Amino acid sequence: MKTWITLSALLLLIPMVTSEGGGQTVAEVDISAIDGVFEEFDGTRTPGCGVAVSLHGSPILLSAYGMANLEHDIPNTPETVFEPGSVSKQFTAAATILLALDGKLSLDDDIRDYIPELPDYGEVITIRHLLHHTSGLRDWGSVAAIEGWPRTRRAHTHMHMLDIASRQMALNYPPGKYYSYTNTGYNLQAVLVERVSGMSFAEFSRVRIFEPLGMTRTEWRDDFNRIVKDRATAYTRTQEGGWAQLMPFENVHGNGGLLTTPGDLLRFTHNLKTGELGGPRFVEEMHRQSVLNSGQVHAYAGGLQVGTYRGLLVVEHGGSTAGYRAQLSRFPDQGLAISVICNASNGNAGGRLREVADLYLGDFFAEEAGDTPETGVEISPSRLQALAGGYRDMRREAMVRIAAVDGALRMGGTLLFPVAENRFENGGTSLVFDEEVFADGRPAAVLNTSGADGVRLEPVPDSRPTEADLAEFTGTYHSDEAEVTYVAEIENGTFVLKDRWGRGRPLQPLYPDAFGGGGNTFIFRRDSSGRVVAMSWSQGRVWDLRFQKID
Repeated sequence: MKTWITLSALLLLIPMVTSEGGGQTVAEVDISAIDGVFEEFDGTRTPGCGVAVSLHGSPILLSAYGMANLEHDIPNTPETVFEPGSVSKQFTAAATILLALDGKLSLDDDIRDYIPELPDYGEVITIRHLLHHTSGLRDWGSVAAIEGWPRTRRAHTHMHMLDIASRQMALNYPPGKYYSYTNTGYNLQAVLVERVSGMSFAEFSRVRIFEPLGMTRTEWRDDFNRIVKDRATAYTRTQEGGWAQLMPFENVHGNGGLLTTPGDLLRFTHNLKTGELGGPRFVEEMHRQSVLNSGQVHAYAGGLQVGTYRGLLVVEHGGSTAGYRAQLSRFPDQGLAISVICNASNGNAGGRLREVADLYLGDFFAEEAGDTPETGVEISPSRLQALAGGYRDMRREAMVRIAAVDGALRMGGTLLFPVAENRFENGGTSLVFDEEVFADGRPAAVLNTSGADGVRLEPVPDSRPTEADLAEFTGTYHSDEAEVTYVAEIENGTFVLKDRWGRGRPLQPLYPDAFGGGGNTFIFRRDSSGRVVAMSWSQGRVWDLRFQKID
């Protein structure tokens, strides 16, 4: 198996050309080094990955590893078709921007001018908000999961997406205030393109993007039942250590749903450098980063993220859908682009792409900066310990735990170092504590980080409710927005939230009236008399989804 793949790769390996910027050259990489990155998938008993590399638009590597189909013993090849998940978003953004350049719409138009099914929230949501994930719209797939039908469990269509979006009575936040990743904005763009162009989104993409760029292996999965030649089946690990199919059996697309090859992806990303399709204004709009209402510039642009890797500028996007994993990254200053798509849920396409990039770009990397800021102050352990504990993120009411560690504070996976008595920083994240303190002696703080300026964190005590306390929260809760009912009850001394099928989700106390479970936060709401009358369900992409207590 390895010999077949390696020979295929060598046959497709085009003589290396070099980048001459600053006297440095991109390293010549032996195929065996690339094989080493994907060694885990080099066999006939696992799914695998495809990888492609180009330099100044010319392909220098096309290779594949593992199996496209385990049932029929079909190997992955450089021409195997995968789904790259949210890497697809840049194609949707491209379609929207092309229509704007055609004069058919403005990116600052109110989206309700084209999709009046969306509720009027009293504030304008623009097309640009959709492009940049700053609309405040809840992620429809997350709401569908709360309803009991997560993606991959039902053949969702754009009709379902619009139905869910039209039922939401509130936004996560006012448009433009924060960045919050939401597939809804990109599915809505697919609908928008159809309504404005008079063509299906798939046909518009084919005529205006895929064919002009020579992307002969690329199309949208707008009908998951359609036969697609050379398509890889996606897989996930089973508890027993084997493999099971995990396919995106749904017709929603625009957020994901692209069918393509690693090589075709490189054709598109090279055009984002040259502008051969669309011209300079197209390239400019695709790379225009979002600006929040606060003035903060965020990394997200037109389905692209603009950032740095080891000191080098990188324009990229990752993707994950069902069992597929993908990453497409372009290093503009070095002229290098890499795409990796896997049909294994443990493929770690982003990590493997970084390993490939390291092989080619090692001579360009800046020295790694240390963890500790160059300028800082020393804070006593007792002061650090006094700031540690649980805090409530007042943006979406999740619990945030801060710990004192080795002269710094740890918030989640981030170390924050003291640069002043009340200010802690690391990279683009800062935490500034107030002067006034709460009842437990701890001050509130303001968190500034990418996509979220001025988020207030308020100290909260840990909650240890008795069974009698928990009885206040028991009852039946219904949401019209998710069209679902849940029952909160005490079962064998454990507080659980049960769905319509009687499946229970154990809830753990976080702070008074708030519980956590499965990455979700549940806040029970009281009326003026202190009686529990409602419940809020919050998670990463859905904030404060209200359930009324009906029993």
